[in-house]
Amino acid sequence: MSQKNETGTLIAALVITVLILAGGFWWFTRQSGTNLGVLTGGENNPAQNPSPPTQPANPGTPTADPNSAFAPPQTVPTGTTVRIAGSTSMVQINQALKQSFEQQFPGTVVETKAEGSDKGILAILTASADIAAISRPLTPQEQSQGLMAVPVTKDAIAIVIGEQNLFQRGLTQAQVQQIFQGQITNWSQVGGDSEQIRVINRPTVSGTRQAFQELVLNGGGFGQTSNIVTMQRDATTPILRDLGSNGISYATYSQVADQQTVQIVPVDGLTPQAANYPYQRELYYVYKQPATPQVQAFLGYVASPQGQGAIAATNQ
Repeated sequence: MSQKNETGTLIAALVITVLILAGGFWWFTRQSGTNLGVLTGGENNPAQNPSPPTQPANPGTPTADPNSAFAPPQTVPTGTTVRIAGSTSMVQINQALKQSFEQQFPGTVVETKAEGSDKGILAILTASADIAAISRPLTPQEQSQGLMAVPVTKDAIAIVIGEQNLFQRGLTQAQVQQIFQGQITNWSQVGGDSEQIRVINRPTVSGTRQAFQELVLNGGGFGQTSNIVTMQRDATTPILRDLGSNGISYATYSQVADQQTVQIVPVDGLTPQAANYPYQRELYYVYKQPATPQVQAFLGYVASPQGQGAIAATNQ
């Protein structure tokens, strides 16, 4: 009788042990998310059938890194021609890179034309240019046409008045917006003399105008009041000449930094040289994919130490 009791006790202990182990295994798989197929090397083994990780959507403008898009060229064939069209904001950069590139690679030619960012985009779409210089990001429609933007340098948009203008104060961002939207029309409204403000605007093809509209007007439209005039051609020099004693306009800072005939108006007490100046933007070179050999050579040179030095010299 005693032996039977011992045998029954042993069997009961074994059953309890098995149940405990089974329960522990079940709990472990539920907590850790382990699949039995993984443990047994079955079809669900992620090592054998890996699922691609979910990548976050990138809503930004796709751009090519200038330091990795194209390698700096060691040689460029004689007779190579690079045609650049686009933004007036990049005239100095284009010229500096043209001189440096042609000197580095004798027998090459860089042709430049500045008629506005939109016309530069049109030029590469119609194959009348190889590269577009633009002072605004690409639109989704432009990206869908196979265009790729390469960041070139940072730039600031300066608010300018003529040297003869008696206004010697700064403006707030709100005041700048109200002036270009026709809500402030007299200099006396911002602390100056009682004289009408003549606003000189750029044409719609101008990338600087489009960037100004986003940065300064928060995407809103320019005013339609009689004191606002729009230039027919996107060119900075005629605008500066037309400022007189009561005009106000805007231009890429590098084009007006050394001008003796204009005054740069501080905004919220900041000048364009300040790191936290509010009206800053990126300048780009744009090409149509796939890039041609001359585009690869020139954009590769832009990323080289020599190219970067030429760009830096225009900002000094």
